[in-house]
Amino acid sequence: FPYYWYVRGYVRYEVLIGRMANSIELQAFNTKIEESDAKFDQPRSTHYGLSQQESYSTVGDSSQLTEMQVSGTKVEEQELAKVDQPDFENTDYGVPLFSPNSQPKTYSTIDDPSEHSPSGTRSQDFVTWISGLRHTFGYSRRYSINNPPPRRMVFINAADSNNGGFCSNKINTAKYSLLTFLPKFLYEQFRKYANIFFLLVSLLQQIPGVSPTGRYNTAIPLIIVLSVSAIKEIIEDFARHRANNQVNNRKALALRGGEWMTIYWTEVKVGDILKVSNKEFFPADLLLLSSSEPEGHSYIETSNLDGETNLKIRQSHVKTMKLMHLDNLKTLEGYVECEGPNNQIYKFHGNFKVGKDQLVPIEPEQILLRGARLRNTDHVHGLVIYTGHDSKLLRNATKAPIKRSNVEKATNRQILVLFGVLLFLVVVSACGQLIWNVTRGQKHEYLILPTSARQVAADFFFSFLTFIILYNNLIPISLIVTLEVVRFIQAIFIRKDLDMYHAETDTPALARTSNLNEELGQVKHIFSDKTGTLTRNVMQFKKCSVGGCMFEGNESSFTPSVFVDDRLQHLIKEGDAGVGAFLRNMALCHTVIPEHVDGQLQYRASSPDEGALVKAASELGVVFVSRTPSSLTIEVNGRPEVYEMLNVLPFSSDRKRMSVILRTPEGEIKLLIKGADTVIYERLQSSGDGLAITTQGHLDAFASEGLRTLCFAEATLNVKVYEEWSRLYYEASIAKVDREEKIEQTAELIEKNLVLLGASAVEDKLQEGVPESIAKLQEAGIKVWVLTGDKRQTAINIGLSCNQLTPDTKLLMLTESSLEEVTEQLNSFVNITEESNREDKLALIITGQVTAYCIIAKYHYFVVFATREICNFCCYFNRVIPPLKKRIKKIS
Repeated sequence: FPYYWYVRGYVRYEVLIGRMANSIELQAFNTKIEESDAKFDQPRSTHYGLSQQESYSTVGDSSQLTEMQVSGTKVEEQELAKVDQPDFENTDYGVPLFSPNSQPKTYSTIDDPSEHSPSGTRSQDFVTWISGLRHTFGYSRRYSINNPPPRRMVFINAADSNNGGFCSNKINTAKYSLLTFLPKFLYEQFRKYANIFFLLVSLLQQIPGVSPTGRYNTAIPLIIVLSVSAIKEIIEDFARHRANNQVNNRKALALRGGEWMTIYWTEVKVGDILKVSNKEFFPADLLLLSSSEPEGHSYIETSNLDGETNLKIRQSHVKTMKLMHLDNLKTLEGYVECEGPNNQIYKFHGNFKVGKDQLVPIEPEQILLRGARLRNTDHVHGLVIYTGHDSKLLRNATKAPIKRSNVEKATNRQILVLFGVLLFLVVVSACGQLIWNVTRGQKHEYLILPTSARQVAADFFFSFLTFIILYNNLIPISLIVTLEVVRFIQAIFIRKDLDMYHAETDTPALARTSNLNEELGQVKHIFSDKTGTLTRNVMQFKKCSVGGCMFEGNESSFTPSVFVDDRLQHLIKEGDAGVGAFLRNMALCHTVIPEHVDGQLQYRASSPDEGALVKAASELGVVFVSRTPSSLTIEVNGRPEVYEMLNVLPFSSDRKRMSVILRTPEGEIKLLIKGADTVIYERLQSSGDGLAITTQGHLDAFASEGLRTLCFAEATLNVKVYEEWSRLYYEASIAKVDREEKIEQTAELIEKNLVLLGASAVEDKLQEGVPESIAKLQEAGIKVWVLTGDKRQTAINIGLSCNQLTPDTKLLMLTESSLEEVTEQLNSFVNITEESNREDKLALIITGQVTAYCIIAKYHYFVVFATREICNFCCYFNRVIPPLKKRIKKIS
């Protein structure tokens, strides 16, 4: 333990040295920027978000965005962008740094050498050694407004420039190492009060003349108990080390010395160009340069990252997509400038420059994350950006924690009670001996009794210690080792349980730690997503609303997966303009990739919804044929139509919509958009006309059947307005600070004055066995909370389908939008629950993001209400975005 605190103190001392060298590192990093700019003859700012004196300025960052009238008759400028200052309020580093009424705070993130830009100011060995100490002893650097996380600079085919400052690609997710096993293990074991007590007794037994028993009567059993626990921990951690070694010793193909070389994953470095083949995992976080597939497309499986089994599409940039040959790759020059390591797997901020070309923004769709696997693609080439524990997968993984179960905590409390009883008996016995010596001791001449007050006090103290040793059996030493052995055997039973074995994938149950086995029987609440968890995530187009008319597929068709409606087919043949615009929107507004396999057209979609919509449009006569980085081609009743792709504004959980800007064959510039009804309706030219009202009624009808709904709209753009907006969009897309916010602000300027086209309804069927599983959980008294982004009526219908809600269930709708109204409504719900019997079933339906934030503000009150044991209770959150799901889970 003195060694532990000595090392921690040394690490803190080193951090002071690191802060003194910080300004030197910043200057060195900016010098590299200047050198690279001079090399490629591109004048750039020398400050890239690292200077402590300058704000985070970059090309276009301090420019003014423009609010434009889509009609083009008038252009009004409005100042929307502020000077780029680092804003950590919405980052993954923790709570907001400061508020107007509070003092600046700091937050932490793991500090290792990769968080220093390559400067060469400190020895690489020293940096690596210090990094290991920080990782070992849990130190984390503090960041603040004046000390932000530094950005990263990666040079292409310049190994010397990338040396130093970046961590290796070797990973270690184990709980212990040779250095840390003893201090960590002893710390974990002596958090148990019983072990502390027996250690005290063992030390007392070593005092001559105090112990009435042997000197090692307690020490030997204690050593046995600790040894059994140590063996269990070693066996479990050895499995972690073995898994780490299997990953670290995988092989990769890297471009070294102008040729492809096979290296171990541990030898992969930042700046390497790797070649990854089909079905292989990515060794590190890569920037996709090129792919064997046409137009730079590739398909990846991300089930290890987000649990989703459907393939995701990644596409390289047009400037690098043709770099397929070795000669082109080994002569590639340029650099990548991006954010520092973080855990946001769906976001990436960075720009890259090839040769003397213009700076190009890097999109998340061009990043291949470690943990993902290449599928349905022969091979890809990628540039290593993050390695090892800097990769986003490892940033989301935490060190194996020291876990304590509720049984262990309860045992500790009971041992404290027993220790109190023991002390009471010891004090009574010691006082009894003192009284006996005074009153009757003189009658026994063979006893050597104390004569002075000092001797009496010493005799009382030694008697006190002796009685502690005599009564130590009141606290059972065998209890600890029994619990450890039982848990270890339970973990073996879990691994051998045939009822928990999945034969199709040959996957047994795995207990990674046996410390929490008993917690499995104490689960009271289950949080579940809907899509892909309760449902299959296999979408089928069922209904649509176009021009105020509802259309439904023919259920009697011999091909039930094909959408057929006679009325809609008749309108298509007559060339109805509204139906044609709706189907073209379905066929063009997406990120689907078409493929020709064995003479048949197949669609590869990262989202099952998009695949279902594009397939339905093709069945109705508007066939999506091909995609290139600059164009989309469809066939309308056999006639090809080519649209020039100008911009794609992607879908996000915050935006709840996606839009594309195209140049039609007639030369018009159109914006096509699809999204949730709430965001589309507020951007319509008129949301109160007859078509909008009728379509809203159809949307409610679709939701009542449990269908997933989307609205479709379009707008025609003026050429001058679009050109001005395009310039602003480029400036926002290369921003290094608050890039998403700037892009969203820019998108808001163009996504308005929309014309509603219609709405779609897609079915996502339940997984097999979901109703039966939820019924069993309810019988066990487990409450199920469902968090979904669908409409309220859709959430209710899904609850009815999976037997979580029944016709007898009383629905409590929490729909208010202010704190006072939410509090009042929760008060009324409390009265309802108090008047209900335990057999009554209640369901709380929470609608809207604003309401959920109100609950977070009143979370103590809400949790007390939601966890009441008065009656059967379940909870549905609808229209909830993923970040809010995470917060709801935390507060509950």
